[in-house]
Amino acid sequence: MDDGVRKTREWSPPPPASPSLVVHSPRQTVSRLRRRRPHRDWDPSSGSPSFAARDHGPKPSEVYGFVGSITTVIATAVYLAWAYTPEPCLRSLGITYYPSKYWALAVPSFVIVAVALSMVIYMGLNFLATPPPTSFSAIFDENNRERIIFSPAMEEERPIEPISDISVVQTNNLMFGDT
Repeated sequence: MDDGVRKTREWSPPPPASPSLVVHSPRQTVSRLRRRRPHRDWDPSSGSPSFAARDHGPKPSEVYGFVGSITTVIATAVYLAWAYTPEPCLRSLGITYYPSKYWALAVPSFVIVAVALSMVIYMGLNFLATPPPTSFSAIFDENNRERIIFSPAMEEERPIEPISDISVVQTNNLMFGDT
C-alpha cells in the first residue's frame, strides 16, 4: 500500500471448526457416509457379506420379537378392557359390536383344558411307545457299545475310555454284590 497499488491476497478457506460445532443436515450426513465406504451387499471375492451389509440395522428376529411383544401387550389390554368394562359403559362409548361376555371366560378355559389334555396325551403316547420291562430291547439295541478293556501293560499310558454302555452283569454286581 506504499505505492498506491492495492495488494490482493489469495482467498484461503477459514480454519476448520471443531467437529462438535459443525452441524450437518441429514442429507449431508447420508451423502458423507455413502462417500466414505461403498455400499455393497455382497462381495464375491471374500465369499461373505461386506461390512456395510452386516452393519445395516437390527436383525429381523429382534424386530419380530419387539412387534410381537407390543402386540401381545395391546391385545391383553384390549381383552381386559372388554372383559371388565360393563356393557352400558361400552354402549355409551359407541361400542356396540363386540362378542358376548361368555367368551371372556370360555376361551381361556378352553385353552387351559386343551393344554392340560395335550400334556396327558403326549405322556400317554410316550408310555405306549416304551417297550415293556421284560423286553430285551429295553436292555440291548442296535446302538449298544461294549466296553473296551485295556491290557494291564498300558496302565501308565491308558487313554480316556470311549463312551460305552455298562452291561447288566456289571450293574448287578455293583448294586447287589458278587453272588
